[in-house]
Amino acid sequence: MKLDINVAIDTLRDVPAVARDAEALDFDGVWASETKHDPFLPLALAAEHTHRVSLGTAIAVAFPRSPTVVAHTAWDLQAASGGRFILGLGTQVKGHNERRFSVPWSAPGPRLREYILALRAVWECWQTGKPINFRGEHYAITLMTPFFAPAPIAHPRIPIYIAAVNAYNLRLAGELCEGVHLHPFHSAAYLREFALPQIEAGLAKSGRTRADIVLATSVFMITGGSDEERARTREQVKAQIAFYASTRTYEPVLAAHGWQDLMPRLHRKSVEGDWAGMAALITDEMLATFAVEAPLEGLADALRARYTGLLDRLAPYLPLETRSDRAQVTALAEALRGRL
Repeated sequence: MKLDINVAIDTLRDVPAVARDAEALDFDGVWASETKHDPFLPLALAAEHTHRVSLGTAIAVAFPRSPTVVAHTAWDLQAASGGRFILGLGTQVKGHNERRFSVPWSAPGPRLREYILALRAVWECWQTGKPINFRGEHYAITLMTPFFAPAPIAHPRIPIYIAAVNAYNLRLAGELCEGVHLHPFHSAAYLREFALPQIEAGLAKSGRTRADIVLATSVFMITGGSDEERARTREQVKAQIAFYASTRTYEPVLAAHGWQDLMPRLHRKSVEGDWAGMAALITDEMLATFAVEAPLEGLADALRARYTGLLDRLAPYLPLETRSDRAQVTALAEALRGRL
């Protein structure tokens, strides 16, 4: 398995040093997510200041941007990085699309399918000069004059990973994509018994095999050099699990263990603002199911035991935020690199 790192920065000025650190620490990939900041801009800087690591979005929210807008950004990042860019896309949920991004909502799975096909039609037009005539239910792209078409690039097949939790998007990833971003809120049973069969159904539909797709995710890791550090991390992870488990979208993960009745209880507490009460509902059994806990010297063995055969690349659910995190991330990298 490859070892990646997520980066979260408050200013673009920090990106060059953080990206160089990630490469120096021998991580295989650097991911930027769309939370407080745009996910693409940091990767443009990272491309300039690294030479080896893959650079990707995990994820960029698709629907607030037209396929052509994303096609341009991805094309330029792929060229700037020398073919190291991975375009990770996700749908987000209805409330965020409508109320945060002010874009209309429709069935997200079929819309994302069309989005991927539109992206590839645009890229094919730019690379080959073939006229574009993409017409779908959600997107129509029929104009691309030479004045607006960038030149062909050396690595035109830009990998697309999509975020997937539920059956439709898991099958879609298997059918159309080079990779899938599995959610950090997962378990080995969910991956083995629910996610993988759906992905494999999509692979079969397109005549592909498991070797043709990359399964990537972040993992809740409870580790550290002392009991006190692990206890503190344990409570932080419980709170994060409770946050995700309160959302209907992630019910299949709970259902894999017969815990689906937990979701409405957590949701009620979230509406009430009872964040401490939410975390208290996460039992030790649940914590052990959704997180990997081990001292640093045993963490690689624990990760291999859980994920061998299930994942191709993983990252700690711990962003490399600034250079002040370097000691913590260095210890993690030294414990894991070359051992997964």
